[in-house]
Amino acid sequence: MTGLVLRDISKRFGATTVVDQVQLTVPEGGFVCLLGPSGCGKTTLLRMIAGLEAPSTGAVWLDGEDITAVPTHQRNLGMVFQSLALFPHLSVGENIAYPLRIRGRSRAEQARRTEELLNLIHLPGFGDRPVAKLSGGQRQRVAIARALALSPRLFLLDEPLSALDAKLREAMQVELRQLQQRLGITTIVVTHDQREAMTMADLVVVMGEGRIRQVAAPIEIYRHPADAFVADFIGSTNLIELQLDANGRAWAFGCALPGLLAQGPGRATLSIRPEDLQLTAPGDGAPVGRVSFVRDLGATIETFVEVGGKVLVAVTTPRARAQAQPGDAVGVVLPPENCVVLAS
Repeated sequence: MTGLVLRDISKRFGATTVVDQVQLTVPEGGFVCLLGPSGCGKTTLLRMIAGLEAPSTGAVWLDGEDITAVPTHQRNLGMVFQSLALFPHLSVGENIAYPLRIRGRSRAEQARRTEELLNLIHLPGFGDRPVAKLSGGQRQRVAIARALALSPRLFLLDEPLSALDAKLREAMQVELRQLQQRLGITTIVVTHDQREAMTMADLVVVMGEGRIRQVAAPIEIYRHPADAFVADFIGSTNLIELQLDANGRAWAFGCALPGLLAQGPGRATLSIRPEDLQLTAPGDGAPVGRVSFVRDLGATIETFVEVGGKVLVAVTTPRARAQAQPGDAVGVVLPPENCVVLAS
């Protein structure tokens, strides 16, 4: 099988399990984001793929070869660290050519490959420029070019854009994704930024407490989260406790939710995204709440509604805005086609 396969990968430091029985297949040419909060084990998992950490159990396979015991420098990987780790005393071109130089490639090959990569990252003519004279985004591109110098079969990036300001970070997300598509190289990025993962990835791997909680395409994870942890971590959501009766009907805030069926009786959690929650005039059997705050963000408007002791958020565009002000009573409509019932 081509691509990357992780089989029962675990990592323990003493009595602490940091990565717990991870199973993952990354197809050749795929772009995968390991996404999760700080301390969830995503960077440790990346380091085991890179060979910088040895798994406590399990195996790492790449293109049908077990590379678990293969040293990092023999795995033919490209890696970009959060710090970028560029050499300040070398020029841009010398930084890019460094992996070729230490492997004894000829000066002609170094020059040709450096020029090729400078064009690829849209920095032609920058070869003689000092690294200190570059902007943050330019340094990021140089670090990427250096990692690609040896045409690696796997490209690994650990929080590569976290040091950039918000606007530049978003531009670099698109640029990195387009570069990966042009090269067709299997790529794994570690990030805690769900917007970054949604922008770049073919496949998002959501991790929590050392385990994989869900693996799916970004829109699938957003629309159909596996559990409350994933729903709450990916974007914004409203989590509402449900009571399920013996007939499979769901109740929230003392009101039946027509059209929403689930296995019962018992309790469950409902997830509904703020853009799907609808506010109406009170009536028609919908739960009734009171507007506590309205935040106008220009392109969108957030309306906070307190209902049954819980605060829910509805997001609309200015054109579709419900004319509700703080203190107003409103009906809270939960369209069943936009609700996801999560097991407790």
